[in-house]
Amino acid sequence: MIQLRKLFTPVESMDAEEARNYLASHAEDAYTLLDVRQPWEYEEEHIPGATLMPLPSLNDQYRTLDPEKPTLVHCAIGGRSRVAAQFLSGLGFKEVYNLAGGIKAYQGQKASGPRELNLDLIRGDESPREVAVLAYAMEKGLQTFHETVAARSKDADLAALCRQLAHYEELHEEKLTAFYRQLEPSGKDLPALTAEREPEMMEGGFKPQEFLKENADQMQTLAGMLELALMLETQALDLYLRFAQKLSHAQAKEVLYTLAQEEKGHLARLAKLWEEKAAESSGQ
Repeated sequence: MIQLRKLFTPVESMDAEEARNYLASHAEDAYTLLDVRQPWEYEEEHIPGATLMPLPSLNDQYRTLDPEKPTLVHCAIGGRSRVAAQFLSGLGFKEVYNLAGGIKAYQGQKASGPRELNLDLIRGDESPREVAVLAYAMEKGLQTFHETVAARSKDADLAALCRQLAHYEELHEEKLTAFYRQLEPSGKDLPALTAEREPEMMEGGFKPQEFLKENADQMQTLAGMLELALMLETQALDLYLRFAQKLSHAQAKEVLYTLAQEEKGHLARLAKLWEEKAAESSGQ
């Protein structure tokens, strides 16, 4: 049971816009984003990378959190998270914020699915080399997906968007290749390791051919493809961060945190493009 005397410690709040700006401007490993809702709520939607720790279990699990890192706590509308934030602050956590209005007020991109989704793809003790190979294969999978949609499209604007999205993935692949060469200077590089097989998985944990088939109709329009791209990048960000939480090797974690920062940039560019296209279609 949460100790009552810990519940009267004052804590600061962030509104939704302040929280979104904070998350966008800080490195992923520099803070803790804590979700104190129930698992079923998390599965419906959650902020990418959030650590799920339901309020009833907080007293038993808070020791797994780093009290030296800033902690941003949220729930559905802000009530449970205020209780959790006051509790953590009373325990001596250095910097604790409550997200006012909770996830309902948060306007950033949200992921979906249970906390364990696709975590079976890693053991948790992977080396930086193994993580680089896995991440490269997933980036390559999404690049191939975007290239396939571009090749099939009869809409010039849609094809151009997909080629741009594919280029984003190529940039990730180049960074992963350079990192891998530092680890294996005399061995095969990443492109050679993956060139002999079709990508089995793409960013976010989706299977390329299944995803193409299931979303064929939505990929016929620019607006539909933008919506899918935003979803894919959000799920990718979330999966990379959940992978990082499970990994034990510090350098392997860093590989994924670096990719997560890149995904944030992709999301920001896609969101801006989405807003521009929405304005054009409404005649503004």
